[in-house]
Amino acid sequence: MAHYLCHEQPDLLDFDTTVLAARPGAVVLGRSALHPGGGGQVSDAAMLTHAHGAARITGVAAEGGLLWHLLDEPLELSGDVHVAIDATRRATVAQLHTGTHILNALVYQRFAGALVTGAQINADGTARMDFDLPDADNDALRALEEPVNEVIRRAMDVRIYYVSAAEAQSTEGLIRSLSVAPPPTSDGRVRIVEIGDLDRQACGGTHLSNTAQSRQIRIGKIENKGRRNRRVRIELV
Repeated sequence: MAHYLCHEQPDLLDFDTTVLAARPGAVVLGRSALHPGGGGQVSDAAMLTHAHGAARITGVAAEGGLLWHLLDEPLELSGDVHVAIDATRRATVAQLHTGTHILNALVYQRFAGALVTGAQINADGTARMDFDLPDADNDALRALEEPVNEVIRRAMDVRIYYVSAAEAQSTEGLIRSLSVAPPPTSDGRVRIVEIGDLDRQACGGTHLSNTAQSRQIRIGKIENKGRRNRRVRIELV
């Protein structure tokens, strides 16, 4: 789990920077407030204005310790640029990611500490979570829709802080993935997302600062994926 500028300054959506490295259709920037994606979350997108016009940053690829910002044109840029992050996309993903944490918390509490086996958070307002729930009743999972939306209406603050990797590993419930633990930062800490008195867990994604900033959530299709996994699809409404 890396330190990202978007973690420290989540409201920084417009910034100036310089191209450090380039190849046709991609650039490495001197600084970037885009979230690069990961952990099931899609990356931010943005408009990049350069000396000769503008191009869209459609994604971010981590290669060799560098974050390459992928462009929608095969340009090879240099010099100073301005970046404007797609605020609507960022807000949509942050709402969904916060919503998946709420759903995760309720599943963890009501289904005997069931762990997450996978997740995907999309920019189109949809997401899915996979849980280790071989014996769960799908109707019981679908009934979590109203409790999820009640948490949203309760306007719970969402707080971000860091703990040591040792504390994250030893504290029950901070790491919710069945098979993958989030890696610590370079200084040996793990980023924690806390939602009111409902939940706290390790996560490197983008989130709201209060649950009331989210639209309501609808639980859609619930599927069996293999012998143990239950896939729950959600969408913003």
